[in-house]
Amino acid sequence: MQYMKPQSAAEAAELLAANEGVARVLAGGTDLLVQLKAGMIEPDMIVDIKHLDGMGDITAEDGGLRIGAAVPGQKLGEHADAVAMWPGVVEACELIGSTQVQGRCTMVGNLCNGSPAADSVPAMVAAGAVARITGPDGTRDCPVEDIPVSPGKISLKKGEFITSIFLPARPKGASDAYLRFIPRTEMDIAVASAGVNIELAADGTIAAARVALGAVGPKVALVPDAAAAIIGTKLEDPAIDALVKACEAACNPIDDKRGTVEFRTTVAGVLAKRAAKIAMQRAGDNA
Repeated sequence: MQYMKPQSAAEAAELLAANEGVARVLAGGTDLLVQLKAGMIEPDMIVDIKHLDGMGDITAEDGGLRIGAAVPGQKLGEHADAVAMWPGVVEACELIGSTQVQGRCTMVGNLCNGSPAADSVPAMVAAGAVARITGPDGTRDCPVEDIPVSPGKISLKKGEFITSIFLPARPKGASDAYLRFIPRTEMDIAVASAGVNIELAADGTIAAARVALGAVGPKVALVPDAAAAIIGTKLEDPAIDALVKACEAACNPIDDKRGTVEFRTTVAGVLAKRAAKIAMQRAGDNA
């Protein structure tokens, strides 16, 4: 196995593209090292990107924030602007692993695992986050919801890797929230999860919304019908009922020892309802 430490993102892309075997990118390493130790993967090459320019930075951009691929959860949680602008994204990222893991784990790594139960992904999808991708053909941007394909699979082409996540600007009267259900009190994998992003109009009605569900299908899913159910409302009971029904209709979960299809479907609707109420309250506080 080769360990490579490129000096630029372009060089990293060249190494990944030229490798004829299995290659893995190292940023935080909290999943990669566990998979290596467990014998789950045997890559021919590991390409270390965490030292590259911008990978560990959180920078203001166009009123929003650009989060480098190697920014750990702990650093994100301590960033005042990130917490103020996107509390749901931050709280989702902070649910990844233990306190020790938080010092290394990254949202990008969480995304690139391709897990439908990844905590940070529904929150990023609800936020309308955009991934910046570097590859042999240069740089391109891609909505986060288009990265996962199926369990363990993502849409990146050979030689491509994500260098950052962009969280867009926030108007006044906007906020988000993320909730999950796990069997234990902490450090477990979501049985179902929901991220909700809400923007309010001047009259207090919901002007725009995005709703995303995790762990209830082959990939994290954006649910436009759920957002449509609450836009133009003040989250009254009929709107909440419509939101729940839309979320339940979007579910296509597995049935296993951690949760039945019926349980996961019901819980997804409940979590979306609760997350919407939290996001609504936060948005009102920011108006």
